Amino acid sequence: MRTKDKALSDNICQALAQVLGDGSKPLHEPCFKGNEWEYLKECLDSSFVSSVGKFVDRFEDMLAEYTGAKRAVAVVNGTAALHMSLLLAGVRPGDEVIIQPLTFVATCNAISYLGATPVFVDIDQDILGMSPEALQAWLRENVELREESDTLHPHSSRFPLSASRSPNQPQPFNKQSGRRISAILPMHTFGHPCRIDEIVDICHEYNIPVVEDAAESLGSFYKGIHTGNFGRLGVLSFNGNKTITTGGGGAIITNDEDLADQAKYLTTTAKRPHKWEYFHDRIGYNYRLPNLNAALGCAQMEQLPEFINKKRELASKYEQALESIPGVSFFKEPKNSKSNYWLNTIILDKQSSHSRDDILESTNRAGYMTRPAWTLMHKLPMFKNCAKADLSTAEDLETRIINIPSSPGLCI
Repeated sequence: MRTKDKALSDNICQALAQVLGDGSKPLHEPCFKGNEWEYLKECLDSSFVSSVGKFVDRFEDMLAEYTGAKRAVAVVNGTAALHMSLLLAGVRPGDEVIIQPLTFVATCNAISYLGATPVFVDIDQDILGMSPEALQAWLRENVELREESDTLHPHSSRFPLSASRSPNQPQPFNKQSGRRISAILPMHTFGHPCRIDEIVDICHEYNIPVVEDAAESLGSFYKGIHTGNFGRLGVLSFNGNKTITTGGGGAIITNDEDLADQAKYLTTTAKRPHKWEYFHDRIGYNYRLPNLNAALGCAQMEQLPEFINKKRELASKYEQALESIPGVSFFKEPKNSKSNYWLNTIILDKQSSHSRDDILESTNRAGYMTRPAWTLMHKLPMFKNCAKADLSTAEDLETRIINIPSSPGLCI
């Protein structure tokens, strides 16, 4: 390691030690200091540990109240929430869905489950989320609006596609591939809100539904509105490394009552309500969140405001500790945003990008778990042949992003 590179690694390690103290520090671990044990015991005592029980309803109500959404539908994980939301938005086999390359693989997987194909547009450097300018440029060059007669959702005549888009509107098609653009899936990267209102306005112009990937951004607000409320549907995740956890788990939030009813129906195996009869009139999905997991989620939701405060305090300490180190900057919440700082992030200057792996090795060896950004989706073998715009910003940032320990209990 060159002397300059070693100095940068040492300085970053010292900054982490200043904030975190000594000892092993994971990237993000859950915090169980509330009513978790009490609620879990209540589940066990009642014997309602599976998909039926009062904690599921309570958890959904708590999510809706906190986010300001009309409805929340709890499901088994964030990937299931993505899959179902894209299905409800009208994504069909052979369609294309526009996403950003800097994202977790679950987004591309969920698109693929429906027989659709991702299309990648670039991100903004100052938000790490989808760039409205890049989106607009790609749409103007590649998309035309055509009339389409098929207005019914392929899963059920009971649920018309008009729940997510008007059947009288012309549909957007990719002029190059001939495929329909059926949804756009922007993500609030590392919990930081993207310029979602601008993206929604652009999509409205092209009659494209927005499914908002808010999996990482529970507790984040853009222009005073909680993330997930700008698109037709929003997706949350409660994996063990998220701001709150249900062990596994996810949720769909929406302000469309009909879409919420469809989500609840299809994620509970499309079973018609009846006291004893089991009758399923459509192909459904067993995506229900168990009561046991929801009980954990209720206890976590009670502590969410405290978690957010602690995470923001931790981010502030990182910012102060890192501000005097040349060659690196701490990523701060974008303009008009209040971020949950799910994963705190440092970005190396371009001239220091070659030091990334040395820094990762040094920090992890010192006991501070750090990681690089995800490998960009268009570089994965499954998606390397998908259509893409110029992705120079994402490709540049991929080599310079480092996530650092972000658990709410880390402040000393």
